[in-house]
Amino acid sequence: MRNFDYSPLYRSTVGFDRLFSLLDTLGQPDQSAPTYPPYNIDRTGENAYRISMAVAGFSDADLSIEAKQNVLTVKGEQNATEDENVEVLFRGIASRAFERRFQLADHVEVHNAHLENGLLHIELVREIPEAMKARKIEIGNKNSKQIEAKTKKTVSSK
Repeated sequence: MRNFDYSPLYRSTVGFDRLFSLLDTLGQPDQSAPTYPPYNIDRTGENAYRISMAVAGFSDADLSIEAKQNVLTVKGEQNATEDENVEVLFRGIASRAFERRFQLADHVEVHNAHLENGLLHIELVREIPEAMKARKIEIGNKNSKQIEAKTKKTVSSK
């Protein structure tokens, strides 16, 4: 893979250093990245997303979801309660503990989560604050401000 030098961009940008470090890590795939449990990330609307994880064998009591500082962490740990009268001949269903982390963009919040048919669905919504949304600025002429100021003076002097 190519390594890009982002240092010229640091001179003319402020606050984008996190973005540049993310771009650096995208170019270097992590071979030790966990592959269990498998998951999908779907876009369900313009500002809505869903993470679906295959967590067969886990109950909702075995799973925990935490969102903190733009990182969503999903943990699963089963309580090993096996029947003493049963001898396992082959174990194909994984019952190992896991921890999976997802980096969330700014203003992405967890809306809800539910477990259905062995799939954990986590619904995410991006809610941009009103102060950050685009707004239209009315353009007035210089004379309109002077007229408003004169009318305020005459009203207050009466």
